[in-house]
Amino acid sequence: MPEAESRALTSLSDDETMFRDAVRAFAAAEVAPRVDAMERAGSFDRSLIGKFAELGLMGIDVDSAYGGAGGTFFMTMLAVEELSAVDASTAILVDVQNTLANAPLSLWGSEDLKRRYLTRLAAGTVGAYALSEPGAGSDAFGLATRAEACDGAWTLTGRKMWITNGAEADIFVVFATVDPGRGYKGITAFVVERGFPGFGVGKKEDKLGIRASSTTELILDDCRVPADNVLGEVGQGYKVAIETLNGGRIGIGAQMIGVSRGALDAALQYVRERQQFGKPIAEFQAVQFQLAQAGTDLEAARLLVYNAARLRDARQAYTKEAAMAKLFSSQAAERITSLCVELFGGYGYTKEYPVEKFYRDAKIGAIYEGTSNMQLQTIAKLLLKT
Repeated sequence: MPEAESRALTSLSDDETMFRDAVRAFAAAEVAPRVDAMERAGSFDRSLIGKFAELGLMGIDVDSAYGGAGGTFFMTMLAVEELSAVDASTAILVDVQNTLANAPLSLWGSEDLKRRYLTRLAAGTVGAYALSEPGAGSDAFGLATRAEACDGAWTLTGRKMWITNGAEADIFVVFATVDPGRGYKGITAFVVERGFPGFGVGKKEDKLGIRASSTTELILDDCRVPADNVLGEVGQGYKVAIETLNGGRIGIGAQMIGVSRGALDAALQYVRERQQFGKPIAEFQAVQFQLAQAGTDLEAARLLVYNAARLRDARQAYTKEAAMAKLFSSQAAERITSLCVELFGGYGYTKEYPVEKFYRDAKIGAIYEGTSNMQLQTIAKLLLKT
């Protein structure tokens, strides 16, 4: 068991422990050997997707009636944490698949949509979530993308930005407004396939971290979408978006604790081996105290993430807890990975050792699926309300 892992994991059920261990073994055997090549190429090794599906990672908490593994949201968080401890780019593909593509279809989709799309997603077709636009980031409901009813279908026109899995996905949950005059009450969610007329994938971003994960724009040019592909109800897309992102934020928290754990495990090994002044640097109290603080931050972040995931599975209110988990875990990841780079000294600043990658991968946690300021706003609002 990795040194930086918490004893709190003893609270897992036997099934959860077996699942976590299976994902950990998979990450070590299949993901780790590919990390360097994917990082250098800045692209995801698609041969992993079929392996994800074989392990059940493409539909972890999708009902078995639709080909899913029939697990829990908490198990999804375990998978994301384990994969992130090896490679955050790999983890985010699985995370978005489960929390932002499968989840809204499971919760809001008609039986027809579930049969048509959840079955494909669980079998290995990649999904993505398209809400953000050039002018709609933190103001997520300031959408310019329009949806117009036309001859028994809908046509979507606009651009989407920062779409994770955009290069690999074939199924997209896309948000557009049917009536700008109605504000957020005009927003509607649609299930869009890559092959629909008028749909295109545009520029792929060249990023600081999670470089193997694709982040693209989508171009909708009178994209024709069948009427039956409305997800939820017309004008209720804001509810789909909010509920989906609340769960997604826990997923980012799980990603950040995995990144933190991967970096800290590497540093714990290094400080035992690195000799200065005639002894391992692990024997210096200043180093020990910094590691102690990092371990405490990681433990606190993990418990926040696990608690939020358990609340979601129990169908209890979890919005505040999800925001807290994402906020703190992303802050902790920046602190922990930065410390680990410093503990490696000059080596930590090179690509010869893994900590510089963990450091770069940690930064996105404070940005996507709601910036830290947006999490603070949510937390404050709910604290004052109660």
